Amino acid sequence: MKTVTLISKDDCHLCEVAKEVLRKAQKKTSFNLSEKKITPGEADFEVYHERIPVILIEGEFAFQYKVSERQLLERLKS
Repeated sequence: MKTVTLISKDDCHLCEVAKEVLRKAQKKTSFNLSEKKITPGEADFEVYHERIPVILIEGEFAFQYKVSERQLLERLKS
């Protein structure tokens, strides 16, 4: 089973939208969903803070800012 990671931060509207898309997609196909909230001072914060939400599939970059359910499902099948 694949793992999808949502990289987010507090007070991020786009992160909440992305999380909803991920939850809807999870009802259609099985995958592990994890969320990593970044905070200032972390190495990941420096990498991602201007790009969030970021979605990783199996640890590899897949999407940033927005994701559609269709695109996500296609990526998970490949």
